[in-house]
Amino acid sequence: MDSAIVSTIPPTPRAAEPDGVTPALQDSVAPNAGDTGSLARRMMLIAAGWISILLLVGGVALERTLTSLITENFDEQLGYMLTGMIGSAEIGPDGEVFFNRPLGDQRFLEPNSGLYWQIRGEGHEDFPSRSLWDRSLNVRADHMHDEAHVYDSSQFATEPLRIMERSIILPGSETQWWFTVAASREEVDQQISNIRAILAYSFVILGIGLLLMAGMQTWYGLFPLRHVRRAIQKMRTTGSSRLAEPLPREVEPLVDELNALLADNERQAEEARTHAGNLAHALKTPLTVVMNSATAHAPDLAETVIREARVMRRQVEHHLARARAVGRRAAGLSRAHVWPSLEAVLRAVERLYENTRFDLDGDRDVLVGLERQDLEELLGNLIENAAKYGGGSVFVTVGQADDTGWCEIWVEDDGAGIPPAERDRIFDRGARLDTGKPGTGLGLAIVRDVAEIYGGSVELDESEDLGGLLVRLKLPKVAG
Repeated sequence: MDSAIVSTIPPTPRAAEPDGVTPALQDSVAPNAGDTGSLARRMMLIAAGWISILLLVGGVALERTLTSLITENFDEQLGYMLTGMIGSAEIGPDGEVFFNRPLGDQRFLEPNSGLYWQIRGEGHEDFPSRSLWDRSLNVRADHMHDEAHVYDSSQFATEPLRIMERSIILPGSETQWWFTVAASREEVDQQISNIRAILAYSFVILGIGLLLMAGMQTWYGLFPLRHVRRAIQKMRTTGSSRLAEPLPREVEPLVDELNALLADNERQAEEARTHAGNLAHALKTPLTVVMNSATAHAPDLAETVIREARVMRRQVEHHLARARAVGRRAAGLSRAHVWPSLEAVLRAVERLYENTRFDLDGDRDVLVGLERQDLEELLGNLIENAAKYGGGSVFVTVGQADDTGWCEIWVEDDGAGIPPAERDRIFDRGARLDTGKPGTGLGLAIVRDVAEIYGGSVELDESEDLGGLLVRLKLPKVAG
């Protein structure tokens, strides 16, 4: 496309960059801004957190279970004693309660032994065990207990008690008798304290062991990543271009992507070398012509310099367009609306070809995966060629291919067209069928190269409506 057309197309706006920060500096700073720390530290923190939570919950649950079992066993012993008391109790001739046989535990006979019993009835004196000596148990006689009732009591200042009591009416008596058995909690509390200490020591040791195991697992599990790092260092020092060493299955996808990245970088480097060689070769002939004319002091030196400079400028524009397209394709975020770009290109071309009629039709909302500048470069070359070599009519249609992932742009003219045998050759750089009109023969070559860089294609055919050339440009479509 002529440079005059390019200069009249409004430039694509670019996002503003922070003051004083260049794009290169942003790229170098960005990785540090998203630093996520060490994988090993993450794994160890997760392991330590879960181990602590599980040990805490498990320890509390186990402590509650063992404490409950010890207390229940202690209460069962009190229950046996209370049942024995009730089974041995009778009412004497004087209406007082007595035991028809002695209770089996000798501690009931020893003062302050820590095991006590007491029987209380309304209107009767308390009947205590000898172990109570000069003390008595405070019985909760304000309600009835058909079943044994157990609770903790601190009524003795120096001796916490576990008390079980039950109310019953004995045969031969109408009095409500309260049978009470009490035992010191010192022994059961000591057992609970010992169990808690054992659990604490055991769970601390278990936690340390689990953390050590997690550390060893982390070190061993991340070993393949260290192996990859050493392999990359070896690849850099030996000049190898691939990672081919055997690695665990979990790391293979990472290595495959790394090898694919290396292959893509190699291909881009090779493309850069190829285009540099092509540009040098394309500039060599015009420079030689200029040099020979200058050396020979040719009378048409000025015209020769202008003509060959125009050729060199066109070659430079062609290779710069390719370089821009390759760089933008690597970014992977390119997108442009087709219809606004078409309108911008037509406004520029109409100024140069005032006698040509241009018509647009098709989808106004389609979005393609190209930079707008590259899209306008493609459309400008195709529409300018159609106007230059056509008979006065150019028809542009925007549509979708059968595959909905593609957008097709048809550019038709009413010119002489291109014979089928010449359609492949016309894409070669510098190829021209009509040498009577000015040009460098690079327009279709630029279109093909840039379209292929973005994954698209371009085909030539005959226009059924206008009879001239039909150029079918196929570009990848993206979602809005």
